[in-house]
Amino acid sequence: RMLTRTPSVVAQVFLLLSIVLVIAIAVIQINQQQILSPGLKYGIVFDAGSSRTTVYVYEWPAEKENDTGVVSQTFKCNVKGPGISSYESNPGALAKPFDDCLNKVKERIPVHLHKNTSVYLGATAGMRLLRLQNETAATEVLASIQNYFRAQPFEFRGAQIITGPEEGVYGWITANYLMGNFLERNLWRTWIRPYRKETMGALDLGGASTQISFIPEDSQENFNSTLQVKLYGYNYNVYTHSFQCYGRDEAEKRLLALLLQKSNTSSNVDNPCYPQNYTTTLTMKYFSGSLCTQSLRLANYYPNQLVNFHGTGDPGLCREMVSLLFNFTACRGREDCPFNGIHQPKVKGNFVAFSGFYYTINALNLSGHFSLADFNSSMWFFCSQSWAQLHLMLPKFEELYARSYCFSANFIYYLLVHGYNFDAETWPQIRFQKEVGNSSIAWSLGYMLSLTNMIPAEGKLIQLPLKPSLFAGLLIFLTATALLCLLFIAYLCIVSRNQKNISRVEHVFIPE
Repeated sequence: RMLTRTPSVVAQVFLLLSIVLVIAIAVIQINQQQILSPGLKYGIVFDAGSSRTTVYVYEWPAEKENDTGVVSQTFKCNVKGPGISSYESNPGALAKPFDDCLNKVKERIPVHLHKNTSVYLGATAGMRLLRLQNETAATEVLASIQNYFRAQPFEFRGAQIITGPEEGVYGWITANYLMGNFLERNLWRTWIRPYRKETMGALDLGGASTQISFIPEDSQENFNSTLQVKLYGYNYNVYTHSFQCYGRDEAEKRLLALLLQKSNTSSNVDNPCYPQNYTTTLTMKYFSGSLCTQSLRLANYYPNQLVNFHGTGDPGLCREMVSLLFNFTACRGREDCPFNGIHQPKVKGNFVAFSGFYYTINALNLSGHFSLADFNSSMWFFCSQSWAQLHLMLPKFEELYARSYCFSANFIYYLLVHGYNFDAETWPQIRFQKEVGNSSIAWSLGYMLSLTNMIPAEGKLIQLPLKPSLFAGLLIFLTATALLCLLFIAYLCIVSRNQKNISRVEHVFIPE
């Protein structure tokens, strides 16, 4: 009996130990696992505008929220020189200006990630105009860019001319993303969609085009002008329109061509939008050589002929001349058609105005929200100043911009009030802003966000205390040990019961 009891106790101890060890190993394996982030991904966007090219570096965690990367801007660099459309006659000269910025970008991104970092180049209205004017030249410029990036360590995903509506929608995405209208962190630090938060409209003023984008009251009515955007698992129907030739630079060229057309002489022309006592000499090609000014070109057009423009600083006459740049008769009094015969729903909600809008407003010493009356008085005061006074007024003085701020301000007034139908009541809903935090409000971030919808998320990397093979081996061994102990204990129980039965039978047959 003693011999039977000792193995039973040993088996029970082994069984208990096996069960305890199985539970302990499973608990350690589950609770002590480390979730390693797959790290950061990077993307580079070249914003090839009509007047210059800007390079943005974006980064986002490789694991994503509802299929869209949480993207942030980490670096920005302005490429020296004009926009890429200016290289139409010498596309090979494009490479050198790009080098300086790209070398700085290489330093910002870890070397081992260079080959997996995508580079995109998006060209806007300047290249859209060049393609209309000279498709061969536009193709050669893009081909030159392709060749340049083949020699770079990054993964070049192509140079493309984006459409006006795309530029408008990407700007709208950027503005709303940076304002936190798509995602916010809750108390548990997880990303969620903000509850009942309205999106903002976006107003973008570039060099060759301007864009308006917002979600109208009834998006179904404007189906033809509405683009559907999917971000963070939700759909948005955005009205957007891009007005070609209504960018700041092209609009001013149209004004200069118009002033020359109305002048008595083709060599000396008064410009009410230039400051008093300012004079500049420009070639006819500079302002009349553009596709946007073709209809205003003189019959005796000589590209290299010089024209002297004299500033008269007359705000009233400047506004009157600027009004002639808009075609208000094409709409025939329809409320949903402000100018140029383009259908537009009524503006709704808050707007953010960036790029050229912001820089002009900043020159007028205004910022953020303000009334239409404040804008008008600041504009009138600015436009009445002489060239010498502007030197003292502007903190950063650059002739090319300083001479044109009065025109820009009047152009913005006509575009927003008579073009988009903002009034004294809705004007304060516009916020003039350049950036949010360290991120610029520009179409390029929206472009990057849209592209991350197509970049697959990487799974989280899980580091376990025990290798899966060792963990499985231990589990099998301990489970087998426990089962053997259980079988052995069962066997001992049966043997013990049989011995009891035999002893009972023997006891019955023992003679008295």
